[in-house]
Amino acid sequence: MQTTHDDPYLIISSDCHAGLPTERYRPYLESAFHRDFDDFLAQRDARIEESTRLGIRNETFARKWFEEHEEGLRGGWDAAQRVKELDGDGVAGEVVFPDADAVDSGTAAPFGVGLGLSGDQDPELGMAGARAHNRWLAEFCSTHPERHCGVALLPVTGEVERVVAEIHRARESGLGALMIPAMWVDKAPYHDRRYDPVWAAAAETGMPVVTHSGAAPRHEYGDHLGIYVSEVTWWPARPLWFLLWSGAFERHPGLRFGVAESGCWWLPNLLWFMDRLHLGAHGGKKLSPFADLKRPPHEYLDRQIFVCATNTKRRELAQRYEIGVDNILWGSDFPHPEGTWPRTREWLRETFHDIPVAETRRMLGQAAADVFGFDTAALAPLARRIGPTPADLGQPAGQGPVEESWRRARETGRHWLTGHDFPFVGRDTGVRET
Repeated sequence: MQTTHDDPYLIISSDCHAGLPTERYRPYLESAFHRDFDDFLAQRDARIEESTRLGIRNETFARKWFEEHEEGLRGGWDAAQRVKELDGDGVAGEVVFPDADAVDSGTAAPFGVGLGLSGDQDPELGMAGARAHNRWLAEFCSTHPERHCGVALLPVTGEVERVVAEIHRARESGLGALMIPAMWVDKAPYHDRRYDPVWAAAAETGMPVVTHSGAAPRHEYGDHLGIYVSEVTWWPARPLWFLLWSGAFERHPGLRFGVAESGCWWLPNLLWFMDRLHLGAHGGKKLSPFADLKRPPHEYLDRQIFVCATNTKRRELAQRYEIGVDNILWGSDFPHPEGTWPRTREWLRETFHDIPVAETRRMLGQAAADVFGFDTAALAPLARRIGPTPADLGQPAGQGPVEESWRRARETGRHWLTGHDFPFVGRDTGVRET
């Protein structure tokens, strides 16, 4: 899509959430599981009480949040209210993950297979709950298919044939991506070849595979919420290196993999470390060659990996030339309170005011359109109506000074590859550093 400097931004949020109030999933769930569903609902109050006790739920904040945003929060499952909220934020398109309510878990998918999706669910209940949510989500997204890319829940650690069948069923229903558990617990890790048919099906259908923050071994943390907060974004990132080092991206070049709502601050140092190992850094010389990789890790990153960097921070934008501008997909996290809604326009101005316009366009929408298959031509008229302009974000018409201010960072890029100066690294590639 051709644009001029002054054109409004076409914004696609790579991380939004939707889900029915839990009890309303019943019509989408096979009748054989209704009794189990009743048991699940009966335990809901106990789960909320436990979250409050552990400090995961702040009672005072929760009450205020629901009172102040009652109307807008209905957009978590009401399609008409949702487009009103998206329009107010200037968001033309969105990638839709589960669990609209991140405070009380009042919109959790049946049997806890939403953001808490883990590898240890009962295989029958897990798949039944996932299918129920996927059926509803396909129906929900069909109201404005050009604006919504629905993320199907996929309990991938279950029976492979059923998992592959659900991929194709979800695709045929109109969903566009797949969310797998961040944790496999006692099941086979993701380097196991048993998952190859799953990765192949995802590539064949053009459905990106995504993990999302939420699941973590909470039973290990006791009442120490800080431990949970410190680790919760690590678990969804972990599958990345399992897939990469086991050669999954080499065997399935059409597979796209992303990590959602875990930031992207961790990626530059991880990429630097993995590249050095593959390129023969001194500290890795005693290790056997990495035969499953035919190219260095950064090439797989640029070809197949992305980060749904929800509420992208200034610190992360400063690292964008190491991460790769096209690998950063901004997200609003609507309607979660830790996201930018309903102040997205203000957040964007505070965050992107000194970022070059061309790069801003990639991170705010175009990169997500490429990954998730949005029709930018169909969204263009909407973007012209609701999207903020560069001027709205405080970005000057004359881009020369802005471009110049980032010139050194841009030229340095991935310093271990470009040979440019970086603190503690000489003009070598960094491969031989000790």
